[in-house]
Amino acid sequence: MFLELIATIFAGLAVAGVAMLLNKLIGSRLPRWIVPVAAGLGMIGTTIANEYGWYERTAADLPEGMEIALTVENQSFYRPWTQMKPYVDRFVAVDATSLRENPALPGQRMVDLYFFGRWSPVNKLSVLLDCEGARRASLADGAEFGADGQITNANWVSVPADDPVLVKGCEVS
Repeated sequence: MFLELIATIFAGLAVAGVAMLLNKLIGSRLPRWIVPVAAGLGMIGTTIANEYGWYERTAADLPEGMEIALTVENQSFYRPWTQMKPYVDRFVAVDATSLRENPALPGQRMVDLYFFGRWSPVNKLSVLLDCEGARRASLADGAEFGADGQITNANWVSVPADDPVLVKGCEVS
């Protein structure tokens, strides 16, 4: 966040410098307000570029075995450019390397989900997926394992069969 702020300030200074140089080259014919307006536009442009580039940069830096299951796009009335093209500000990744299966319970898998958000810390959640029953349960809510490997006290949530997290978690191997 701090580095993006510094980059935004330097972009504003650079664009203002270009406007000043252009004004000098054409014999000071531009209005006096052009330099601060150019600086502001440079800063806004850098902010927009950082917003739209965050997802691609973050997704490219994921370690091997992390597969993106779901993205959430953002639109805001106070960011009019997002009305034309929303940007991704959150996503969920499935960690295929954390996959655990119990041979006694075919169709059920345990995986770790990672929740990424712009300006947010990364959160990790272990979930149990029932691939055949189209449901999932968080293992953070007091779920326990029985002697036979069955999950007890799990709060199962039914999801559609095409739920992106369920699909991605059940197809990883």
